[in-house]
Amino acid sequence: MTTRFIGVTEFRQNMTKFAKLARTRKQRLVVLQNDEPLFELHSPSKADFETDILKRVNASERQMKAGRLVTAEQMERMLR
Repeated sequence: MTTRFIGVTEFRQNMTKFAKLARTRKQRLVVLQNDEPLFELHSPSKADFETDILKRVNASERQMKAGRLVTAEQMERMLR
């Protein structure tokens, strides 16, 4: 995977192009603002993506079993 550094303005102007580069060419893009890294964009491998999802599902199931869940009504009250 190659790494390319781009400015935030260039990224905003060509967001679709850079997203395609990250996905199709397996390019890692580091977006800079005032010569400081702001964020990076890369396409995860399918295995990494699936592993991350499984970790999140398992963590959610453990929280549910421990009784740490919030109903939709509780969430609505919290967001008011």
